[in-house]
Amino acid sequence: MSTISEYHAHVYFDAASRAQADSLCKAAGETFGVKVGRMHDKPVGPHPRGSCQLTVKIEQLAQVLPWLVLNRRGLTVFAHAQTGNALKDHTEHVIWLGPSESLKLSALS
Repeated sequence: MSTISEYHAHVYFDAASRAQADSLCKAAGETFGVKVGRMHDKPVGPHPRGSCQLTVKIEQLAQVLPWLVLNRRGLTVFAHAQTGNALKDHTEHVIWLGPSESLKLSALS
């Protein structure tokens, strides 16, 4: 079995929901001290649209995930483990908050 080093939670947004996503990510950073990545207005890597990455330590997941459930206000959040196997991390080791979306898995090879 693989070892999980951390988790990534990608908050997806479009132009109309960018400010909401930015606010959610900043609040997560302030509330939990998670690392907040850049706001990507266009698809990056396997992600199908704009997103912001939150890096969540293993010991924080039990607090951060329920908080995201309650505070995402309709935004889709794609969370996954970081094991070192990018393909499995984005296909098997995943949690979707909101509707799942098709990832561009070819970007992982």
